[in-house]
Amino acid sequence: MRLSLKTCSLALLICASGALQAAPQHAVTLYDEAPKYDANFTHFDYVNPDAPKGGTLRLSGFGSFDSFNGYISRGTAAENLGLIYDTLTFHALDEPFTEYGLVAKSIEKAEDNSWVRFHLRPEARFHDGVGITADDVVFTFNALVEQGAPFYRAYYSDVDQVIADDEHTVTFHFKHSGNRELPLVLGQLPVLPKHYWAERDFSKGTLEPPLGSGPYRITQVRPGRSVTFERVKDYWAADLPVQRGFYNFDKVVTDYYRDTSVILEAFKAGQIDLNEEVAAKNWATGYTSPALSDGRIIKEEIPNHNTQGMQGFVFNLRKPYFADARVRQAIALLFDFEWSNAKLFHSAYTRTTSYFDNSELAARGTPSEAELALLAPLRDQLPEAAFGPAWTPPTTDGSGTVRDQRRQAYALLQEAGWQIVDDKLVNAEGEQLSFEFLLVQADFERVLLPFKRNLASLGINLELRRVDVSQYINRLRSRDFDMVVTSFAQSNSPGNEQREYWHSSSADNPGSRNLMGLRDPAVDALVEGLIQADSRDSLITHTRALDRALRSLHLVVPNWYTNVYRVAYWDKFGHPAESPKYSLGLFTWWVDAERDARLQGHQQQVAPSAEGAE
Repeated sequence: MRLSLKTCSLALLICASGALQAAPQHAVTLYDEAPKYDANFTHFDYVNPDAPKGGTLRLSGFGSFDSFNGYISRGTAAENLGLIYDTLTFHALDEPFTEYGLVAKSIEKAEDNSWVRFHLRPEARFHDGVGITADDVVFTFNALVEQGAPFYRAYYSDVDQVIADDEHTVTFHFKHSGNRELPLVLGQLPVLPKHYWAERDFSKGTLEPPLGSGPYRITQVRPGRSVTFERVKDYWAADLPVQRGFYNFDKVVTDYYRDTSVILEAFKAGQIDLNEEVAAKNWATGYTSPALSDGRIIKEEIPNHNTQGMQGFVFNLRKPYFADARVRQAIALLFDFEWSNAKLFHSAYTRTTSYFDNSELAARGTPSEAELALLAPLRDQLPEAAFGPAWTPPTTDGSGTVRDQRRQAYALLQEAGWQIVDDKLVNAEGEQLSFEFLLVQADFERVLLPFKRNLASLGINLELRRVDVSQYINRLRSRDFDMVVTSFAQSNSPGNEQREYWHSSSADNPGSRNLMGLRDPAVDALVEGLIQADSRDSLITHTRALDRALRSLHLVVPNWYTNVYRVAYWDKFGHPAESPKYSLGLFTWWVDAERDARLQGHQQQVAPSAEGAE
């Protein structure tokens, strides 16, 4: 068709307008608000751009490992593998959800979020010197979706196709417009080397140190026991604003231990440099030592402003005895948090009530009009509790006696068809309510034993089954468990990952985070609505509505949380005065040479006297 000059001019004007709307940016934000840092920023506020390089950081790993491929559902991957790979963008640790270019120099996206385009830095390269190209990005995406863990298929399910436009430009086209989070999610894609994996099977685990492009490479491996990461001296991105002040340790060594109590003793013996403590008892009393008294060990509580999400004892809904929500609610009533917090946790925790605790995203009190507008069309599909005050766990008097909770629990169980016969809670067929709690940490047993006793008081039998890490992971993947403890971490901007947690499409995917096997059309609709939210206010409303629905279904026995990072470390480190708001920011720390020398000098003085005493 031949176009008139006027028509051509109009077409050019439209194209120019579209290009202007999709102009490449140095950063992308969820709702197109201005990022905190402009295009000329030199470093993030929470780093020391002049931090010295050098020294070693020794960390602990739990259990063991048999693979350096952390992207598949086979084997047990080593920890900290993210150190060897760069991503298209870098997530700012002091903003709820902003991505700045890393491998990508700039990002542009359609006004309706129907596609996103990344312009790669020509200087970006892998550790073997080969440049990173758009073909590597295409390869990575396809490998993760086709051969990676099921998580990736769900996470990237709205991507229709990815195209290498030229050597350094790649575009992701979406199946639907309006998914505001997806461009940012794709920015977090690690870029794997196509030429390296061309001669290897991506679907299999391997202990061959893989080729990466990030600030570290693996240089020493003791299979199942230890991994040493060494800083790449000529790291291509070292001077970029998004990397300045990060990755200051020359070496990062991760030694693996099969027991958390052994990790604590190894730390106190000086075999580990830093330990992020998760057990309140250990934090209160476990670090007592001469080194703590004289200041060689430092205990520090650093504020944690992240949404805490939900940690809880998860019911496997695939088991027929957990199919009835009244049974699940009754079991949850018999966990006495107040007693556990006082007697076991040194009153260090707050009870988890919401799937988005410690944030404005959590539902509180009765629903707002905006929340009811989302919930009302689902009234026939959700419990009535979703439309009233947000469900919260009952509070006990902390005495260890749960008479009121036991009475409420038994009433629910009777409604569900259970009764106590000969001190056993049985159904109409005479089968006792008996289930197994699968766990991997020995020190968690002390939390479960009082819970077991409370269940037994109603004739419910709970068996504790502790297994090693490999067996635990395999049983989770195959859904071979009755109940486990786990956490559903949440960001301050929840989105596509909610499908992986709660959506029916993930219920049967091995390795998905939908451990409970939830299949609920109402929850599916709320998840999809959350993903399509078009403003921060809308996101908050959708998240609160989803929170109400999940809480009304009694899918877990809610646990507890703390809003601080509890970190113990030997006095050899410096760290920025300002910690990032949404992370511990460990890799902004550095080894202080003077402190390190003083610490080593003290240890050398102590060693001869210890040998003489022996």
